[in-house]
Amino acid sequence: MKFLNSGKVKDIYEIDGDTILFKFSDRVSAYDVKFKQDIPQKGEVLCKFAEFWFEKLSVPNHFVRRESDNEIVVKKMKMLPIECVVRGYFYGSLVSRWKNGKVVVPDGTDTTLAAKLPHPIFDPSTKSEHDISIDKVKALEMNLVTDEQYNWLEKNSIEIYKKMAEIADGVGFILADLKLEFGILNGKITLGDSIGPDEYRLWLKDNYKIGKMQEAYDKQLLRDWLTVNGYQKQFDDARNVGQEPIAPEIPKEIISKMTERYIIAYEKLAGKTL
Repeated sequence: MKFLNSGKVKDIYEIDGDTILFKFSDRVSAYDVKFKQDIPQKGEVLCKFAEFWFEKLSVPNHFVRRESDNEIVVKKMKMLPIECVVRGYFYGSLVSRWKNGKVVVPDGTDTTLAAKLPHPIFDPSTKSEHDISIDKVKALEMNLVTDEQYNWLEKNSIEIYKKMAEIADGVGFILADLKLEFGILNGKITLGDSIGPDEYRLWLKDNYKIGKMQEAYDKQLLRDWLTVNGYQKQFDDARNVGQEPIAPEIPKEIISKMTERYIIAYEKLAGKTL
């Protein structure tokens, strides 16, 4: 196999002219900062979640097979340069962007933290080191996708979110939002990359309470710790003066809690023991 590149979480290898291998690591990043510590078993959870969702969703995707506990084989395809974000709740960056007047929320939206939106909204971003939220006009101006492709991505991303939210609801979770990536395979738009707790926010229904930060069964647990302790602001301040942010050391209790919650989420959703 030929090594192609190493991302924030995955190492990618070329198998042949048609397939590549994703090797999921235990690495973790948040707010576009990579941390030195690993999250034990994270790679295995992400790998098996990717297998679970690709097989569960009845949409064309590039998944071929799971190769090991932390490796999957997928078909090669030309990825579209847009991240398809669907939001079902008033949370995350949507809140700060709304407060700053950078995004308009649907009429009738309850702007209390973590309130459910009247309907899921398509809120895409660019694919770059620091993602930038965009709308249809901006996506077309930047030649990221065609008008027809944008409409397809919006419609199908929302449908996938609804299906995943329904599955999550059935086992006691709320799927607050979701990030999907698509590519072109044999001339058709195809679901790609991977789907797991690095690509969505997952909350326990029993602990959900509007107006507060939610108990995260995803990477948000680390983001929340960073925000509460002022590190998110430090990262932003560093970038504003042209410096690279320095990652703090993640407390052991946060690391162990992330591993525990990743495993709980997988076992409840997939109905399998890790």
